[in-house]
Amino acid sequence: MEALSKNLLTLRKERGLSREAVARALDISSMTYQRYEKDLREPTASLMVKLADFYGVTLDQLTGRVPLPDQEA
Repeated sequence: MEALSKNLLTLRKERGLSREAVARALDISSMTYQRYEKDLREPTASLMVKLADFYGVTLDQLTGRVPLPDQEA
């Protein structure tokens, strides 16, 4: 899911957060979160819901099915 990994990186950087801070908030390791951002691993469905809630976006936005709020035309 290349769009997911790209969006995770974009959302984290837009909010000025470290990987460690996001991982801590989601109760996962920073290495695991890094693997999601680098498209080396896919989060579970339940974690994707937590990620969307954490970043304040929909699952469709998170996965790239629709643009992120600041990327809409």
